Amino acid sequence: MSETHIPVLRNEVLDFLKPNPEGIYVDATIGLGGHGFWILKKSHPTGRLIGVDVDASALVIAEKRLHVFEKRIRLIHGNFAQLRHLLEEHQINKVDGVLLDLGVSSLQLDTPDRGFSFQHLGPLDMRMDGRISISAAQIINKSNPDKLVKIFKEYGEEHYAKQIVRHIVAKRSEKPITSTLQLAKIVKDAYPIKTKRSKAFTQNGQKREIHPATRVFQALRIEVNAELNNLDIGLDMAVSVLKPGGCVCVISFHSLEDRIVKQRFRHLAKTCICPPKTPICICEHQQMLQIVTNRPIFPSASEIEGNPRARSAKLRAAIKI
Repeated sequence: MSETHIPVLRNEVLDFLKPNPEGIYVDATIGLGGHGFWILKKSHPTGRLIGVDVDASALVIAEKRLHVFEKRIRLIHGNFAQLRHLLEEHQINKVDGVLLDLGVSSLQLDTPDRGFSFQHLGPLDMRMDGRISISAAQIINKSNPDKLVKIFKEYGEEHYAKQIVRHIVAKRSEKPITSTLQLAKIVKDAYPIKTKRSKAFTQNGQKREIHPATRVFQALRIEVNAELNNLDIGLDMAVSVLKPGGCVCVISFHSLEDRIVKQRFRHLAKTCICPPKTPICICEHQQMLQIVTNRPIFPSASEIEGNPRARSAKLRAAIKI
């Protein structure tokens, strides 16, 4: 297997999933097959893996990478928000573990024609699934200013959203904004001079510079692909297909994703959701999960050194009861 793609928090994921020869596992964001390879290897010789991804081009690469396991793997083009239905179509009802590795993949970032990165010249696209009808360029050029401000604030937590949108509106009135570098320059020019590059703390306390366009590109990608809504639905789907004792692992890469995972896990781990002062439980809520990561697990310093893209990763895991 080529190591050009390094699966984030690989050992930690395997520790929680505990792949074994009797199990069926789902990598619901199979991507380039990094985690899937090790799940299949650890479940030798008869463990099965279902690999799901919205990105058809990723599935092509995953198929080549995992061809040695061809009798034990099934790849499905689809969104994990429809996970239960996708599995039912293949006569699979329950599984022993589910992995969600969220966010943008190395393939998407490193392919300029996909338009995910502000570091490469490419069309302003950002669609993970080619079947999505609206691209990032359409959102930038057609949305009213209030909607753009809302997108940048909610999905990018961008402090200068209003200033950035004013610059976007001015520029798009002259000519359409169609490329990644074009948008990145507009965002950078909109930033106050003293904050052209902001700082962010990593898990080990060190500071790193963030390009001004980082949050805007994140927000656009989330909007185009409805990522947060799909995650909310997808978590319920993942839990619904687990056998009792099965594990769900989620790797997130920004605070919005992690917050959704944390809150959903906590809700599903409660024995009662009645208001605090209710004398007798009437909610009929059933506990479905036992959380096994009270706090998220971060990559080690050595992993981040070997794979800088792992620096923002957070892993949470829970067991179906």
